[in-house]
Amino acid sequence: MNTQMDICRRQKCIEGHFCFYNFSVIAIMLLLMCGCSHEKALLRTEIQDASNSFIQGDYDASLNKYQQIINKHPASDVDRVLFEMGIVYAHPGNKQKSYEKSLECFQNLIKDYPESSFKQDSEMMVFYISNVIVKDKTIAALQVQIETLRQEAKSKEKETDALQAKIEALEQDIKNKENEILALQKEIFISRQGLADKILIEKKDRRMMLLAKNNVLKTYKISLGENPVGPKERQGDKKTPEGTYIIDSRNRNSNYHLSLHISYPDEKDKVRAREVGVSPGGDIMIHGLKDEFAWVGDLQSDFDWTDGCIAVTNEEIEEIDRLVPDGTVVEIRP
Repeated sequence: MNTQMDICRRQKCIEGHFCFYNFSVIAIMLLLMCGCSHEKALLRTEIQDASNSFIQGDYDASLNKYQQIINKHPASDVDRVLFEMGIVYAHPGNKQKSYEKSLECFQNLIKDYPESSFKQDSEMMVFYISNVIVKDKTIAALQVQIETLRQEAKSKEKETDALQAKIEALEQDIKNKENEILALQKEIFISRQGLADKILIEKKDRRMMLLAKNNVLKTYKISLGENPVGPKERQGDKKTPEGTYIIDSRNRNSNYHLSLHISYPDEKDKVRAREVGVSPGGDIMIHGLKDEFAWVGDLQSDFDWTDGCIAVTNEEIEEIDRLVPDGTVVEIRP
């Protein structure tokens, strides 16, 4: 009898220690998640502050703030900060612009962060800026030739018709090169200041792309409805639609941070639903996360959790809201 009581007491003691251990582990995990959430929120604020300085035209302040972010958060979003610094260094409004420093930022991003979502844009920037540098050097060489010819004409106390014609031809060549640089600068900043003209959603790959003139501006990982296979057929089936629609409105006070409304159901969807005697459903959005769950971030794309909508992170939906105007075509593929 005493032996059985001793066994029971030892078993309860072990169970008590096990429960305390589980509680301790859960508490530590919650503290870590809260810390990460606070760190990410602080980093987003600092990046936004640097971006605001850029928008206001204070390029030196913007670059200083981005450098402080790298020094302060060496393990977080450095690829994004390098991309933004490259943009600031190359911006035509920056009187202290340096194409060499801009090129260095993009090249470091490509080398050190090969999996970054900014890698493709950085490769495009390296191509454009390298072209600008070559044309800048050509302009400098032409200007040297012009000055040499002017000195030659001055030393002879006259400018012959032939020399003047050469000078005018070289000056026109400079204007042409300057126009080519302006065109390249417009291409450089289309990914930052341009607008998308199409959204392509590939359900199978859980991928959404913003396109402009068939060029990919941005790519995002997404979550779909809980029942993702096949097109949406009726209300409550938790499926994401398939087909071609448009962005017809947006809600900046959404419960899911911010949302863009997709024009499902279209007339074809309504006819199909009527034929089988059901409601086609609606309220299909591209949206973010509830603010209290914003700390989940990229992890939200690891599983499908919506009622049929397309979900991204809050930071991503803010970017999509800036790049996608109402009326943009939305193609949703299986």
